[in-house]
Amino acid sequence: MKRVHVAAAVIRGVDGRILIARRPDDKHQGGLWEFPGGKVEDGEAVRVALDRELQEELGIRPQTARPLIQIRHDYPDKQVLLDVWEVSAFSGEPHGAEGQPLAWVSERQLLEYEFPAANKPIVAAARLPKRYLITPDGLEPSELLAGIRSALAQGVRLIQLRAPNMFDPQYRDLAVDVQGLCAGKAQLMLKGPLEWLGDFPAAGWHLTAEQLRKYAAGGRPFPDDRWLAASCHNADELALAAQMGVDFVTLSPVQATATHPEAQPLGWDAASEMLTHCNLPAYLLGGVGPADIERAWQVGAQGVAGIRAFWPASTL
Repeated sequence: MKRVHVAAAVIRGVDGRILIARRPDDKHQGGLWEFPGGKVEDGEAVRVALDRELQEELGIRPQTARPLIQIRHDYPDKQVLLDVWEVSAFSGEPHGAEGQPLAWVSERQLLEYEFPAANKPIVAAARLPKRYLITPDGLEPSELLAGIRSALAQGVRLIQLRAPNMFDPQYRDLAVDVQGLCAGKAQLMLKGPLEWLGDFPAAGWHLTAEQLRKYAAGGRPFPDDRWLAASCHNADELALAAQMGVDFVTLSPVQATATHPEAQPLGWDAASEMLTHCNLPAYLLGGVGPADIERAWQVGAQGVAGIRAFWPASTL
């Protein structure tokens, strides 16, 4: 069965809302909502196809666009390759040129619409930022809180509270404070035993690679409306993350890092190859920083994650 190549777009308005369209009832996956786009013709560049389809379907011309995520999905009756781009600026007024209903929705409202199964990772990618801040170890709780306040003021929207050297009670107390700081400003991801899940309902959970290997076969430990992430270091762990149904992953170490000097770096080429076969939003981690975000996009990543590279300098 030939895989159908499709170019699709996460189109953002000036207010940050995202444009979605309803599929015709008589089409494959009819009646469900989707991100606008269409088939890439043989020999056609993806960006050319995207521009053509958005002009035909919506009457707009993308002005600023970049790769977001690539997805391979097999339905019982069809195989698809989705090349998804984020369009952040366009000319023209979007309208359903083919009679399709449209809706402008917030990132959170995407969860209220029913999409084809292949679109689930796109919904996650559309809701995730390009930077993932991981807190450094070796800091006092007061220093961590000050750094997180500063990061939030600088617009960080995704934070993992990593404190491997803290005793459990100390980490739990700190997590309560950080959850309060992040409320309404950023998504907090915690690390720890799954037995703690019920105590921090607003937080997502970031699994270690060890937890991933232990729990993957059992599937997600909580519903889809709560963020679940996992640390991955190779193709096997990426496959386990997909099997478990996590929302996003970190892939590390891309380059040598002071945090884990003993770890063998993957390198950019190997990371790119692994992401080609990964349908999940992925943050590259290890020896990368803000200056590497565009390179990360080009190899198929959601963005970059960092510990010291993203931690506010004034608090170190």
